[in-house]
Amino acid sequence: MGHMDHATFGWLTPVLSYAMACTGAALGLRCTVRALGATGRSRRNWLLTAASAIATGIWTMHFVAMLGFGVSGTDIRYDVPLTLASLLVAMIMVCAGVFAVGYGRDRTRALLLGGVTTGLGVASMHYLGMAAVQLHGDVSYDPALVVLSVLIAVIAATAALWAGLNIKSPLAVTAASLIMGAAVSSMHYTGMLAVSVRVTPSGQTLPGATAMQFIFPLAVGLGSYLFLTSAFVALSPTTGEGEAPAPAQRPVETAP
Repeated sequence: MGHMDHATFGWLTPVLSYAMACTGAALGLRCTVRALGATGRSRRNWLLTAASAIATGIWTMHFVAMLGFGVSGTDIRYDVPLTLASLLVAMIMVCAGVFAVGYGRDRTRALLLGGVTTGLGVASMHYLGMAAVQLHGDVSYDPALVVLSVLIAVIAATAALWAGLNIKSPLAVTAASLIMGAAVSSMHYTGMLAVSVRVTPSGQTLPGATAMQFIFPLAVGLGSYLFLTSAFVALSPTTGEGEAPAPAQRPVETAP
């Protein structure tokens, strides 16, 4: 068995990945609140922004955490197409879940459908991202911990969508995003606890890209997107602010 280290850079990657998860959750919740107060094209655009923020935050959290993942006795590479596919799956599944909540007439049914869809998307992203890992050896999983990680993903996603429907104030959104970031991080590390690696020493060069060649630049780019979008949402007017009051009408004076 190869010894696995989930924090080769110490606390840097766990803390940074948690920050990414919290940022994505906070931005997604704020955009969902804006969407529910809008109609037509504006609602659709806010929901798209919410979905992209949540998916980006979760994906960035996963792969920033993976920057600290190491296995003794083997190098690690990443299959580029599979890594990009994991991001695409997260985007599509989270978008489906957010839109189910944003347009659902029966809120309870929409919340359950959206939570399950989004949670399965998060879990699919995680395990597709793990399938992209290339190393000298065989990777196996503990089925019970895999099931637990999927349940955590579904519960976390459902709670996040519930918060988007019911929490309005910025302070409450901040508190909810901190809890959601912890839930997403718990899902990730539960999934990583399910992993076992049997190393087969080899001198062959592994296919794929190193984390610093591919994962790090992409994570930095997506993290920048999150922070820039957060600034845009923070500076954009709310529905109430966007509706300027009509100018007062002066009374018409009539001649005597």
